[in-house]
Amino acid sequence: MINTRKTACLLSLSLAAFTSPLLAQQKDYPIQPVAFTSVHVNDNFWQPKMEVNANVTIPYVLAQCKANGRMDNFLRAAKKLDGDKLSEFPFDDTDVYKAIEGASYSMQNKKNPQLDKSIDSLITIIGAAQEPDGYLYTFRTVNAKKPHEWIGDKRWVNEEILSHELYDCGHLYEAAVAHFQATGKRTLLNIAIKNADLLVKTFGPGKIEEYPGHQIVEIGLSKMYRVTGNKQYLDLAKFFLDVRGPKGDAYNQADKKVIDQHEAEGHAVRAAYMYTGMADIAALTGDTKYLAAIDDIWSDVVTKKLYITGGIGATGAGEAFGEAYQLPNMSAYAETCAAIGNVYWNNRMFLLHGDSKYIDVLERTLYNGLLSGVSLSGNRFFYPNPLASMFQHQRSAWISCACCISNMTRFLPSLPGYVYAKNKNDLYINLFMSNSSNIKLTSGNVNIVQQTDYPWKGRVDITVNPDKTGEFTLRVRIPGWAKQQPVPGDLYTFMDKKSFPLTLMINGQAKSFETEKGYAVLKRTWKKGDKVSLLLPMETEKVLANQQVKDDRGRFAFERGPIVYCLEGPDNRDSLVQNILINKNAIADANYHADLLNGVDVISAEGKSAKRQLKTDSILQTDQIVKAIPYYAWANRGPSEMTVWIPYETSAVRPKPAPTIASTSKVSASLKNVRMFAAIKDQYEPADSKDTNYPYLHWWPAKNTNEFVQYDFDAEHTVSESKVYWYDDGPWGGCRIPVSYKILYKKDGQWVPVKNTTPYTVNKDSFNVVTFEPVATTALRMEIQLPVDNSTGIHEWAVK
Repeated sequence: MINTRKTACLLSLSLAAFTSPLLAQQKDYPIQPVAFTSVHVNDNFWQPKMEVNANVTIPYVLAQCKANGRMDNFLRAAKKLDGDKLSEFPFDDTDVYKAIEGASYSMQNKKNPQLDKSIDSLITIIGAAQEPDGYLYTFRTVNAKKPHEWIGDKRWVNEEILSHELYDCGHLYEAAVAHFQATGKRTLLNIAIKNADLLVKTFGPGKIEEYPGHQIVEIGLSKMYRVTGNKQYLDLAKFFLDVRGPKGDAYNQADKKVIDQHEAEGHAVRAAYMYTGMADIAALTGDTKYLAAIDDIWSDVVTKKLYITGGIGATGAGEAFGEAYQLPNMSAYAETCAAIGNVYWNNRMFLLHGDSKYIDVLERTLYNGLLSGVSLSGNRFFYPNPLASMFQHQRSAWISCACCISNMTRFLPSLPGYVYAKNKNDLYINLFMSNSSNIKLTSGNVNIVQQTDYPWKGRVDITVNPDKTGEFTLRVRIPGWAKQQPVPGDLYTFMDKKSFPLTLMINGQAKSFETEKGYAVLKRTWKKGDKVSLLLPMETEKVLANQQVKDDRGRFAFERGPIVYCLEGPDNRDSLVQNILINKNAIADANYHADLLNGVDVISAEGKSAKRQLKTDSILQTDQIVKAIPYYAWANRGPSEMTVWIPYETSAVRPKPAPTIASTSKVSASLKNVRMFAAIKDQYEPADSKDTNYPYLHWWPAKNTNEFVQYDFDAEHTVSESKVYWYDDGPWGGCRIPVSYKILYKKDGQWVPVKNTTPYTVNKDSFNVVTFEPVATTALRMEIQLPVDNSTGIHEWAVK
């Protein structure tokens, strides 16, 4: 079995960690990543994004951590700041750790003395907050008068539930390893060792036998083992996995023993971190049962639960995987942290198996569902990454649960470590970006220079410069999308099953080549200046989803190379895209726009816009030119409509609303979030009360209150009927149908109840119609009594 891996494998781990003088390992991944410090990216796509991360995002996140109380948590735990006020969540400490990790990577790419000094000061504060025995968890050490309800009355008692004590430890270890490797300083590493030694004393057979409620300590302990050589850390990482299940919850993958899990379930970030940790343990211990389990889980995800963007985690209920083929678009969760976890996991699967299919998934996630998580400016962020929107999604300057934001800071600087990997005398070229890299193979040192305009163009030139002429093997990945397979399996396929030529040249001469596990295998005697040129067919493709994905039936998505596209309001007529229809045989052209969204290819095609009409079910269609931009770049021009999946069948399109009394009215409500207002008049009839495929208005988390929503008409109208469709996401969500409601109209500046001629009804899964004596008015109001223990919401409110 060929084994592979990728530097992403250890986001924070450089090659030094694998070859540490402190440790000579017997077992590890058979394929080793080439450290990101050896790969100097200089392309026009990734280098600017890495610079924005270094110059904008990392300083911004450190400043936000300070402004939002993260630093004060440590200062108060260290008794250097009075009071016991803490930030919102017990895992907030990890935002500081991840920012340190990102800063450490960034300093490895480019020296920054000022940042180095700032991180040193921060580490001093962290050390002062650590208790004498190594315990480090500010939410307990502060000893607040009113402790956070998640932490429990003593150490570890709520660890399997919500305390996140071990989660904090895991991120501490990753930051400590990164900082040690970046600077050679042991300051944070010594803090981490002291903490890890406490865990070794505390947990294990015959000690506390608990599993982490949120996985990641397993990954951190594996990294600590590699750096220190202390096998107790590896043993503890394996223990934390082995002790899971079968009496826990599917939510955090504890309803079965880990080796008995064969399908992805529960919270997607926890899952991806656990599968990554299992891969580490499989590599470091040779446990084949772990390997068999994650092989099955990977197949389940890729063939049934993966978004076209590479995102995972379909539902906001538990931030979790859904059922097989449950991939909604408007309500897609696809958390940024889950995308990063998906990259870690697929990188490790490559390191174990040496198959390019894992890099295919990794690349898809990287360019789409992961990159979408941060704005082009580097200071606005997405937590979920939906595949459709109607103005209700907007990038945030900060999020109280800031895990995705801090995660981006540590990921981007480590990106170059995903480009290459090696196994003795085999050199894997996994990703394509201009760079100069120095790599040590068995036969000697090799300098590799990539030159490419990927992902916009398909030509990749690879110059091979060995120190001395010698034989070794280049394994150049042939992307699945270049072979008419967007992802392994049949979850997604290209509509036009055409074969496009793919050419590989050596020193200007076209060469035939053998492929093995998705790689072109080029074994020869290489000399300085030899040049391999890969010409990939960069065609605009239309992607279809498996028919079992009901949300994508009658629709296709544009893809060009590794980039998935979307329609966004600013590029299309009336700033609308949900009403657009494109014939599946339409010709699509791509042109580069240097002045748009920092430079992107824009796809153009002829299409139609659909509009409802009054007093008829027929849909009015008008010709228009439709434009699509890369999905990762959406929402950089403010909130708007957006969709990845474009209807080619009329039944799938969402026409522009007809000009009814409601649709032409101004909405107001007892809500601050005005982005929800338009949802109640978009003329979308939901499938049922819990339908989340289109926006809805809700008052969550309010409960047992009296609320209102109001239409101010464009002119005086005579009305005599109201139809309302309630939003109710029971049994798991927080909204239920209301206790009662009533309709009022404006008369002489006062709100007067209508005189209903049919009873008020409050039912799920249908319109609730009430008729009343006609009233001439300029405004109508609905007053709603929320349930005692729940909130409520509205899908649609029509009047006539």
